[in-house]
Amino acid sequence: MMHPLRPALLLATLLLGACGPSGTAPVQPAELTREHYCALDGMLLADYPGPKAQIHYAGQPTPEFFCDTVEMFALLLKPEQARQVTAAFVQDLDQTTWDAPKGAWIDAKKAFYVVGTRKRGAMGPTLPSFGSRAGAEKFAAAEGGKVLAYAEITPDMARLDGGALHDQRM
Repeated sequence: MMHPLRPALLLATLLLGACGPSGTAPVQPAELTREHYCALDGMLLADYPGPKAQIHYAGQPTPEFFCDTVEMFALLLKPEQARQVTAAFVQDLDQTTWDAPKGAWIDAKKAFYVVGTRKRGAMGPTLPSFGSRAGAEKFAAAEGGKVLAYAEITPDMARLDGGALHDQRM
């Protein structure tokens, strides 16, 4: 004779199995608070201008934040990057301000970046991020630099050496 709860347990097991990786929601960007700090150098993010970045890793419940996009690229473009990245986000300067960026997170791979601009971020030279090519081109016309898509950024463009020497506020 079959146990009366067996059909219910079998159904519950099947339904829970359907909630695996294919049923998970896409990764969403986290919002910054005054308490968030940079994962590389411990700087409080709210204290510095320019777009910030965040990387989400598999198995890690919260993202790591970075005080500028160069730091994000320095990690993502390393050939020895061993942790599985589930998402990376940058702030869209089409939607927020340079001096006090808030929210406006977009997929880092869909953004356009300005390389070689005169504008400086928290750690010196940075790669301002935009949701539109037109916004990036307007910025480059005013502040100098060349507009590139994510796939065009190379490790040489994301060097972290000398950043503190360029930061006049430290």
